[in-house]
Amino acid sequence: TNTNTNTNTTQDPTSAGSNASSPLHSATTAVSQPSQQVPVPTNASYDPSSYMGLLNDSFLHCPSLADSERQRTYVPSNPYPVPSSYPNAPSPIFENPAIFEKLGTDCLFFIFYYAQGTYQQYLAARQLKKQNWRYHKKYMTWFQRHEEPKITTDEYEQGTYVYFDYETGWCKRLKSDFRFEYSFLEDSLV
Repeated sequence: TNTNTNTNTTQDPTSAGSNASSPLHSATTAVSQPSQQVPVPTNASYDPSSYMGLLNDSFLHCPSLADSERQRTYVPSNPYPVPSSYPNAPSPIFENPAIFEKLGTDCLFFIFYYAQGTYQQYLAARQLKKQNWRYHKKYMTWFQRHEEPKITTDEYEQGTYVYFDYETGWCKRLKSDFRFEYSFLEDSLV
């Protein structure tokens, strides 16, 4: 029987016996044994049905777009031993932006402040912006107009605002006569 195999090996150009002068041989080179040559079909030995069968089999194993993506593994930021019956990874439902439209503001604020650096934080911020909340970069909190501003210029607006107090009360508070400078407005989210 004749077995056809090609073996790929990587040759180090600095190793003995390598052909370092040729740029083609310094990378991965296909090595084939002389007794194991791949037969080239001639007109007499060409069987279209066998090649079609092989072609159909190869289509069953085509790479998909998911094959190029890296598998996401969840690593908790503060691991703690919990019972094995508890969920050990976030639900994939939180990858869906439509879910964030159904969440309340308290939940969105929680995700924004406690899922930092994640896609979920971005989705929560985007949804808060849709609800007319504005992030203040200096105070690192969210503001919303309580009423139309009393003073509006090209650099700031001044009036009464509702802001989210995440540090002391985890609640919404009213701030009268607040000057919101546009230079501190986070406006990179859509």
